[in-house]
Amino acid sequence: MKSKTLKIALEGFGSYLGMQKGSFVVRDKDGKEEKYPLFESDIGEVRIRSGNTVSAGALASIGFWQIDCLLLSGRGRPIAILRSLDDDSHVSTRIAQYESLNNGKFSEIAKQFVLSKIEGQNEVLKKYGLRRLDYSHIEKIRCLQENDIRALRVKLTNIESHCLRLYFNQVFGMFSELLRPKGRQAFKAYDGINNLFNLAYEVLSWKVHLALLKARLEPFLGYLHSLAWSKPSLVCDFKELYRYLMDDFVIQYAHRLKPRDFILKTEKYANRKGKREYLNDLKTRGFMKELYDYFLAEVEVPRFRMGKKQELETLINEEALLFAQYLRNKRESWMPRILS
Repeated sequence: MKSKTLKIALEGFGSYLGMQKGSFVVRDKDGKEEKYPLFESDIGEVRIRSGNTVSAGALASIGFWQIDCLLLSGRGRPIAILRSLDDDSHVSTRIAQYESLNNGKFSEIAKQFVLSKIEGQNEVLKKYGLRRLDYSHIEKIRCLQENDIRALRVKLTNIESHCLRLYFNQVFGMFSELLRPKGRQAFKAYDGINNLFNLAYEVLSWKVHLALLKARLEPFLGYLHSLAWSKPSLVCDFKELYRYLMDDFVIQYAHRLKPRDFILKTEKYANRKGKREYLNDLKTRGFMKELYDYFLAEVEVPRFRMGKKQELETLINEEALLFAQYLRNKRESWMPRILS
């Protein structure tokens, strides 16, 4: 798989993306232009934040050349991706994915997601000199013998949730008392640090989602997470493999933050109003820029075709491809690669 390194980002306000004689043209609000020739540039990604505009011609070229395109809210949250119609043209992988529910692979795959998550969490705890999770949890997972899909999910989720509480109890202990959350809260968190973790996980979600689509996998057919309407359960599964990297990034970034870097916003949810804490806009832009750069950082994991290092983003794409090969019986086993 050829690495695509050039990325076009409309992340300010008032910029325009169009096409001109075989080139993408980016024009900022002051009229300054920059061209990206399609036949000379290796364009791998286009990010468009709310407040900017893009021509239909540019969108058509993005789809034709199968360039990853992400649409962001004004605060930089991923909202949608643009897909080419050809993305659904290869069905053999998805057929194998559906068949894996009944051919004996389901149990091992579901267990592997939890085992890899715990292994990643232990790498974070080890890095910061904290107490690693008890390996009895790992042995308990490996010894699980359950043919019923729902029962297996419940048992794995109970172990995973227990380990997660032990993990974040130690992680949050590293934050100053002025910023330290009382506990991990994923959905609609009120404190700023939990919302910072959630924002990093959101970016990870779309990176994983794109990787699964490139590998011709069905994002809504998962193993560890239950199947539900509008829930991309395989994306949720694959996120578990890389959450520990997002955790490490947030831990390091948050050490630079002060209480004054956060703002309160009154929001309504389920007929209730409450004040939720976020990073201010300036800090959020800085956080998002550093996070996107983090996905482009090289990690010491050999690419499966060539090279001793690769970008983190490429590693995620490769892992999805290796998983797809395992489902199609092109590989005898699948064990996600965890960074030390």
